[in-house]
Amino acid sequence: MTETLSALRSLMASHSPPLHALIVPSEDYHQSEYVSERDMRRRFVSGFSGSAGLALITKNEALLWTDGRYFLQAEQELSDQWKLMRIGEDPPVDIWMADNLPKDASVGVDTWCISIDTAQRWERAFSGKQQKLVETTKNLVDEVWINRPPAEINAVTIQPLKFAGRSVGDKLKDLRKKLVQERARGIILTALDEVAWLYNIRGSDVAYCPVVHAYAIVTSNSAFIYVDKRKVSVEVKSHLQENGIEIKDYTSVSSDVALLANNKPDALAEVTKEARETSSETNNSVNSNHQAEEKSNDLIWADPGSCCYALYLKLNADTVLLQQSPLALAKALKNPAELEGLRNSHIRDGAAVVQYLVWLDKQLQDNYGASGYFLEGNAVKKEKHLQSFKLTEVTASDKLEGFRASKEHFRGLSFPTISSVGANAAIIHYKPEAETCAELDPDQIYLFDSGAQYLDGTTDITRTVHFGKPSAHEKACYTAVLKGHIALGNARFPNGTTGYSLDILARIPLWKDGLDYRHGTGHGVGSFLNVHEGPHLISFRPQVRTVPLQSSMTVTDEPGYYEDGNFGIRLENVLVINEADTKFNFGDKGYLSFEHITWAPYQTKLIDLNLLLPDEINWLNSYHSTCRDILAPYLDEAENAWLKKATEPIVV
Repeated sequence: MTETLSALRSLMASHSPPLHALIVPSEDYHQSEYVSERDMRRRFVSGFSGSAGLALITKNEALLWTDGRYFLQAEQELSDQWKLMRIGEDPPVDIWMADNLPKDASVGVDTWCISIDTAQRWERAFSGKQQKLVETTKNLVDEVWINRPPAEINAVTIQPLKFAGRSVGDKLKDLRKKLVQERARGIILTALDEVAWLYNIRGSDVAYCPVVHAYAIVTSNSAFIYVDKRKVSVEVKSHLQENGIEIKDYTSVSSDVALLANNKPDALAEVTKEARETSSETNNSVNSNHQAEEKSNDLIWADPGSCCYALYLKLNADTVLLQQSPLALAKALKNPAELEGLRNSHIRDGAAVVQYLVWLDKQLQDNYGASGYFLEGNAVKKEKHLQSFKLTEVTASDKLEGFRASKEHFRGLSFPTISSVGANAAIIHYKPEAETCAELDPDQIYLFDSGAQYLDGTTDITRTVHFGKPSAHEKACYTAVLKGHIALGNARFPNGTTGYSLDILARIPLWKDGLDYRHGTGHGVGSFLNVHEGPHLISFRPQVRTVPLQSSMTVTDEPGYYEDGNFGIRLENVLVINEADTKFNFGDKGYLSFEHITWAPYQTKLIDLNLLLPDEINWLNSYHSTCRDILAPYLDEAENAWLKKATEPIVV
């Protein structure tokens, strides 16, 4: 780590102009949350492996900013050469740079790795001291990363229409209508899941995310994909061309954006017959006023949150429409085929989770003398030589993956499994490693947060369990989390409500005892796409105020509580937002409600029943009854017997 920082500082000093600071973001050229191994530059320079964070290297300091999910993890992973900056508690990076770097300082960054929004925010912060953001000619981290992983050539696949639910032609038609409405002659698409969704393709360029490293440009009469052509089979090439999409080299997006900016669309490609027809239908579907306005339209649409600054710099600033991509919302509003796939995939996934719990319960009883999933009691540890194998956080999570892999349409995990015992469960995004992970302990809480990618849907579930005798405090905390989880899932709310307004419902039972958690409460989930999907959230963060929750969206419900060095608790289900049937309809707004599509039991042994209200008990009994009915066909006799016992009605 010392050598890396020294090498970077040497490059900073020799750069023209010399750099007072170098920013190393977490993101790749597409502003992705999860990136490929070769794009993990921030992890390489800092040693911090969390998915969110930003490194800043100056002549004398090295600082890392990250959010509350990763405070504890960063403290453990950062060397003493690094200073942890806690987002929400310490000054933001732009304010810190403005206040601590010299006047006229040059701050270097690879502009492919930052969004337009981020770059402009930093430039505003720098303006008071004439500091400037400098586009490095090369990524300086790549210059010193000797053993940087090579680029992989992974095949592009077609997402079948029966799972995608809508054709590429229909999606392009809708997108072009948006272009006309916003007086734009083209849009640059850089978010990997948006390109995959629009063109009904999938890939494996990023671990856990079925996406392809690709850009797209769509105009009123043409469509392009920028991708390594070695990844495109004859079948995929035919699929793209049949939909009027021209395949271009991944690296040519830069020059094509410049051509687009100079209003030379003919230089990009010949307009295909199908593209002309699609464009004609689109134009006929809008009124004549819009048609008249379109003739003078000169805007290029770029999403300021996902489009990299490097491409923006090739556009004319006065003709750029900086607005969220219309595909963000279109992708979040699931069509009937996607909803059916999500429901089906969650049933199979729930069966895998139950099979895992049955297996785990037996292992802990047989090998560790645990009282088990159902009974409270202190474990009587057995001698190591009597154990069939060492049950660790990693061997346990591998077994869970095995149960999932046996299910129809399985294509891999949707994120690295968080399999965590005791104090490790307090690390919100903990990732166990085989060499250092903990052995399961029946006298400590075990939290597992996991999910899978299936052809028909993406899953994400968290359960917290105890195989010995939980303390009264642990039960009280678990029950508070459960009460918040139930309160949010049972909410009814008018159209126009944002996740910011609902977040409090999950926290009130915790706040009552002076407890809380440092992460959002819910995120969208893709349809065989990214497990974290916007543009909506359920969170306390102010930006969540801008996107209302809408019918047919998916969102997670995942409150938690974490005690550093002791334990962690989280419960998570995926929900679908539906129109609600209410007695009244105040303001003629229409009301919405949530439908749970995740199926796995909550551990009643961890619940302090004295803290549950009758309505909460009724909900729990109803949910458990549905679990039994839905999962029964996917389980054998012994597994069904276990599930029946795990979901016995609570009687008080």
